[in-house]
Amino acid sequence: MSNSLNGKVAVITGASSGIGRSIADKFLAEGAKIAVFARNESALAEIAKGNEDRVLVVAGDVTNAADLDRLVASTVAKFGGVDIVVPNAGIAKVVGFEQSDAAAIDHQFSVNFTGAVQTVRGFLPHIRKGGSVLFVTTFLTQVGFPGLGIYSASKAALKSFSQTLAAELAPKGIRVNSVAPGPIATPIWGTIGLPADVLQAVATQVTARLMPGTFGEPGDIAATALFLCSDAAKNIWGQEIVVDGGYTIG
Repeated sequence: MSNSLNGKVAVITGASSGIGRSIADKFLAEGAKIAVFARNESALAEIAKGNEDRVLVVAGDVTNAADLDRLVASTVAKFGGVDIVVPNAGIAKVVGFEQSDAAAIDHQFSVNFTGAVQTVRGFLPHIRKGGSVLFVTTFLTQVGFPGLGIYSASKAALKSFSQTLAAELAPKGIRVNSVAPGPIATPIWGTIGLPADVLQAVATQVTARLMPGTFGEPGDIAATALFLCSDAAKNIWGQEIVVDGGYTIG
């Protein structure tokens, strides 16, 4: 390991599994002190095991303002300021257009967009100059996928927001970028609401468009996140890096 985040303090939400867990593990291995946040406290505790001095575990929900306030207060109390915020927490549900009422829209937007934005807003007074914010969007902002209109729209809003925020926070010396995962083998696929046989058919269809011939791994996103949040990316501002195995160009 290069210890490229040595001395940095990072916050990762949705850190209990999948991409968030991989980012947390990667940042910890690269020397960062981390605050990890998710609803599954026992899974977060596994990250901290053996590294309690460098890992803060906070259980909560990004849609709950009191939980986010507690995350901010606990992080600042333990580590002082922060250098990196990765508001990764997200959900994906298959909802057809005819079923896309206000409640269905709010369900995904409240986590994927509002939760991410409010996480960063809460930490803003504590992000040191030279810090970095990394949003997690999706390759589906570039291609259509039936039933995922709400999910894709919530991430498209986040992509647009991140570009504007990059310009707004630049005078403070805080970089803002996004990483857009493509098809990644994570537990989220089992929670989108499709029957097992349909999910397998979709996976087969998607895999046929991937240049490596297989879904990506959470570590692929973690490696990109590490780069974008490190000093190696100090001249990258307001960009979205797509890590999708070539899906969007195939």
